[in-house]
Amino acid sequence: MSRSDDRPARFDTWVAEEFAATGPFTVLIVLVGIRELSITPLRSTWLHVIGDELAWPDVAKLFDGAGADWDGVLFAPRTDMTGGPLPDAAARLALRDLGDRVLEDRTVLNAEHFFDRKGRRLRVEEVPAQ
Repeated sequence: MSRSDDRPARFDTWVAEEFAATGPFTVLIVLVGIRELSITPLRSTWLHVIGDELAWPDVAKLFDGAGADWDGVLFAPRTDMTGGPLPDAAARLALRDLGDRVLEDRTVLNAEHFFDRKGRRLRVEEVPAQ
């Protein structure tokens, strides 16, 4: 894993900038376990973001209550056709699709917003086959 320098390095900055750019949105969330050469999806959910006052310590505390030993988290912001949060049924379908794509190819994590337990941005790097 490495940090990506082309986008905000910390969760708090990212969520504030995302909200400023789009207004209210839905964020799809996938908690993952990270080992030396593997990333395993553990839990997923979504939430509707209606302000920029999400602080990493509060978000991480919620994730700690999910009953999974997580090391990283993927955030995938989505809006409906009018630019607002997705209806719950659409969020459920979008989350299922995202989960399937992550299972097929872990580099999908790079296309979204991937952070470690401390709220620092991560990037998946492919390991050549040996």
